[in-house]
Amino acid sequence: MRTILITGPGGSGRTTVAAATALEAAREGHRTLLLSADRTDTPGTALGTATGPVPTEVTPHLCAWRPDAAERFRQDLTAFQSRAASVLDLLGAARLDAEEVTPLPGAEELSFLRALRDAALSERYDLLVVDLPPLPQALALLALPEELRRYLRRLLPPERQAARALRPVLGRLAGVPMPADWLYETAARWDVELAAVEAVLTDRNTAVRLVAEPGPAGADAVRTATLGLALRALRTESLIASRVLPDTAPDSWLSPLLAQQRKALADWQESYDVHPVPHLGHDPHGPDDLTALAVPGVNPATTPVGWPVTDRLAEDGVLVWHLPLPGAIRDELDLVRRGDELLITAGPFRRIVALPSALRRCTVAGAGLREGELRIRFAPDPDLWPAAGR
Repeated sequence: MRTILITGPGGSGRTTVAAATALEAAREGHRTLLLSADRTDTPGTALGTATGPVPTEVTPHLCAWRPDAAERFRQDLTAFQSRAASVLDLLGAARLDAEEVTPLPGAEELSFLRALRDAALSERYDLLVVDLPPLPQALALLALPEELRRYLRRLLPPERQAARALRPVLGRLAGVPMPADWLYETAARWDVELAAVEAVLTDRNTAVRLVAEPGPAGADAVRTATLGLALRALRTESLIASRVLPDTAPDSWLSPLLAQQRKALADWQESYDVHPVPHLGHDPHGPDDLTALAVPGVNPATTPVGWPVTDRLAEDGVLVWHLPLPGAIRDELDLVRRGDELLITAGPFRRIVALPSALRRCTVAGAGLREGELRIRFAPDPDLWPAAGR
């Protein structure tokens, strides 16, 4: 199954482009689902058909879905209270009724990620078009599964045999019962669910389609988004330049805007697969308007993003880890080694990644940024690296 994640700056027309992309794929015969994070029915306005909390058929081969995050959160919390009944009773906690539950910060994002996972694993569709929130909320959303899994592993490590054996002793010392098995079981279940979401996002058949209006603000947003996506090893499939004025626009007050758009498009074409989408003179509404946008079809070919390690031991005595980071600036890069992990800061973004197994037995020997690629050099640690002939 192919998954196309679509995002862009607020007001760039990303939802309209997502709807047009899904409609075009459906017309090509692909069973397509348009999944939207919009709270209001912006996708329905573009498609000309109302969408809601259950998948709705828009045209043959095309369904649209806007999950109800509040309802899903109520269901999850009610189920959690049932599983944690013994602990809640011990603490004398009063249960919450479903009617009084409102989503907490972050609950909406988690609910949407679970819906994305469910849709991607469904066998009903060939293509999933995901209308993500605007940047930078979309970048934070895409980072959430990996970061939450790391927190869970640190706070509730799966290797808990020692904790199980010591629980009675620790309980007597603390004077309160220690966490029961349900706590670890819940953490394990969350880890499995987050891993499934992460697998969808990092799959070789998943790509990102950026949408931006050509101009200074759009150029800045695209540059920042490209760096944030690259740090997550997510591939940018194409750049949709929205609301592009025709070359035949009258020589009037539109001339400066037209010149600004042409300059941005020329700059983008040096680095991206750019597809201009025309300005219709009105907000697109219905299949005919979406067809007039002439968005490109989904490219079936995939080019996975790789972070390869090259062996330069014979020449330079090092292994080199290559991290493509287009748009990175040398003065805004920072690297910190922590055990078997590397904390990478690139501009406003930060990610903690596990080192490949070969590099865990090495020390960092230096790093350099060249042509949009960060190259980190690792020298074998004599105490950990197997000596020749052993």
